[in-house]
Amino acid sequence: MSQKNYAPIGVFDSGVGGLTVAREIMRNLPNEKIVYFGDTARVPYGNKSREAVLRYSRQIIRFLMTQDVKAIVVACNTASAMALETIREEINIPIIGVVKPGARVAAQVTRNHKIGVIGTRATINSCIYKEFIQRQNPEIEVIGKACPLLVPLVEEGWLKDAVTVEVARRYLEPLLRQDIDTLILGCTHYPLLRSVMRELVGEKVRLVNPAYETAKDLQRLLEERGLASPGKEEAEFPYRFYASDSVQQFKDFANSILPYDVGMTKQITIEEY
Repeated sequence: MSQKNYAPIGVFDSGVGGLTVAREIMRNLPNEKIVYFGDTARVPYGNKSREAVLRYSRQIIRFLMTQDVKAIVVACNTASAMALETIREEINIPIIGVVKPGARVAAQVTRNHKIGVIGTRATINSCIYKEFIQRQNPEIEVIGKACPLLVPLVEEGWLKDAVTVEVARRYLEPLLRQDIDTLILGCTHYPLLRSVMRELVGEKVRLVNPAYETAKDLQRLLEERGLASPGKEEAEFPYRFYASDSVQQFKDFANSILPYDVGMTKQITIEEY
């Protein structure tokens, strides 16, 4: 067992949505420490070019490397779609995204081979879920639906508001008309709307939460590489949070959804990395 085992996991997202991934890591890997970065100054990534998302992701990874992380989770569907494969070639520690774990599980659980995916425009336009799912089974039909209004509603805290329910219903109706039996919550904000989605799609549609599946994949990866922490080291801040802007807003949102009080949150100038 080396000191590396006690090193933290780096997690990043374009903003606060990736906190749903951090939440699943906290729940499922309680011995692991986390350094989380939310790029709140440049959110959303969903309407940015591939070049911009790649540049942002490289800057964030350079910052996370200064925190001596032992593995990185790209807790952002857009960055997973646009930057992950390129970055994997450039760094020497394990890195995973949120797309592949969710896609794999959806392909395993669908019965009628019709899977719906909801996400940002960039994620849906990239067809990355479709690509991963059809690599496993070319016969599966993947129907994507961009839902741009859901992220601001979540960030406003309107998780069960009638407006949010109505907006989600309008987005989901075309997918339900096409008889999907599985729905991927293809944006890290959407697990916070899980109960709304469940009500709208009914019991017959299986909901796939990539945040949960990513935490399970991370657990397997750390065990395979001999990097899992044997126990939580005493640390003043086992979970450290950084953001590029609006730190108080970030902290308030984090405290509303995490099972842990967010003690340490700092603003950093990410362009310096």
